Amino acid sequence: MTIAGSDSGGGAGIQADLKAISACGCFGTSAVTAITAQNTCGVTDIHPIPIATLEAQIRAVLDDIGADAVKLGMLHSTQVIECVARLLAEYRIENVVLDPVMVATSGDRLIQEDAIDAMQELLFPRVRLITPNIPEAEILIGHEITGGDGIRHSAAQLGGRFQLSVLAKGGHLDQNMLEDALYNHETKQVQTFKSLKIATQNSHGTGCTLSSSLAAYLARGLSLLDATEQALDYVHQAIAAGARYQIGHGHGPVHHFHAFWD
Repeated sequence: MTIAGSDSGGGAGIQADLKAISACGCFGTSAVTAITAQNTCGVTDIHPIPIATLEAQIRAVLDDIGADAVKLGMLHSTQVIECVARLLAEYRIENVVLDPVMVATSGDRLIQEDAIDAMQELLFPRVRLITPNIPEAEILIGHEITGGDGIRHSAAQLGGRFQLSVLAKGGHLDQNMLEDALYNHETKQVQTFKSLKIATQNSHGTGCTLSSSLAAYLARGLSLLDATEQALDYVHQAIAAGARYQIGHGHGPVHHFHAFWD
């Protein structure tokens, strides 16, 4: 199940989540936290869904279908975070992957300032894994991150502070060889994953796609390490395949179904 915002452009948010979940072999359900007017160039409007309606969506799915894993995306306000945290506790969901969405690829801010504190205090204790990129990790950790060493140290530091696993994503590093770092709180080990940077403008929704595919692999019973390896490989191939297309005039989407059609 994905609990996140809707992207009218189809490249990120709920739309990207459901594509990734399907491509990775799971049945996806959803609860929409906000409707955005969005395309490859940016976000022009955000309409929050009423809290009662958000809760009704989540209960409708979990009471009937259930969820082997939950991916959390755009949770833009303290009220949304309070609602989601309360329901995760009530339904005792174990595989929760949180993509701490704060800023869109276009640079548009997607979360209220006070919601960041609420996320740490209320949601982090309910989460198995968070997947921050460098700007998000810098906000959470409170200092600048540079290079692969910084990625590894920040993952371990965040994991130790909040007592959860952390996949720190290095896509914002200005270097040809990218490095992601997984701090596995269950084993207290740090694992790094390296990949060649792909020259492309089509990076819209990569964070949503990664966290959703990770949740899907966890739902299928993979270990945290194996799920991370599979999800990173899936996203890398989706970026490579998506680079061949031109959709929109800004940051285009990745190719979620690259394994099925080209």
